[in-house]
Amino acid sequence: MTGKVYLIGAGPGDPELMTMKAVRMLKEANAVVYDRLVSPEIVAMSNPDAKMIYVGKASDRHTVPQEGINEILANEAAAGRIVARLKGGDPLIFGRGSEEAAHLKERGIEVEYAPGITAAQGVASVTGVPLTHRGLATGVQFVTGHRQSDDVLDLDWKKLADPNTTLVVYMGVANIGQIAVGLMTEGLSGSTPVMAISKATTTDERRLISRLDRIATDSREAKLKPPTLFYIGKVVSLYDEALPDPAQEVAAHA
Repeated sequence: MTGKVYLIGAGPGDPELMTMKAVRMLKEANAVVYDRLVSPEIVAMSNPDAKMIYVGKASDRHTVPQEGINEILANEAAAGRIVARLKGGDPLIFGRGSEEAAHLKERGIEVEYAPGITAAQGVASVTGVPLTHRGLATGVQFVTGHRQSDDVLDLDWKKLADPNTTLVVYMGVANIGQIAVGLMTEGLSGSTPVMAISKATTTDERRLISRLDRIATDSREAKLKPPTLFYIGKVVSLYDEALPDPAQEVAAHA
């Protein structure tokens, strides 16, 4: 009898940000396929009898390539297991969950989803910086700052350089300089405030407040590492430096 696959969003790291549905699915599964960005505390919430399969990957090295992950999911389900595909953030926001689902559905394997708190929402919850705010941002844009195989980062800079929206850049540490130049070339002011936050909602969280024309230098000097999220826009002006835990490093250069 063929099993099924749960595509589960683990959120940005804090176990308390997982949905009740995600936790229920994780405990039901007898096989768990999990990513590098899933926190150890969340992995530990798995069914203790589940088969654990690590498929973590970073931008420059993949423990298992995506095609291999697709096959693992299909093979485990074909063996009759309930498989939890545990992914950081939300599986349908830069998580390649839709690719995995398509592969499984082509093989007649049932797929169910549990949405996760995406990193942008996690950052808002721990910093108090909103994604939208009356008079500052009427909308929000999510974009990935990473391209596979060193492809050119060819984004719609004109559309993204909107001073009335909040731009959230995922996976942008390596290319934040290019992103800043692209936005300023299309007219976004160099004085636009920027917040960078790595490993948001975890005990290793680090924050940096800067501005668009200095964010590349400040990020490099702060030695920020992935996963780091960038908030670009006027909403960052609402950041209150008194809010962070003193144990967290905060560099303010705005």
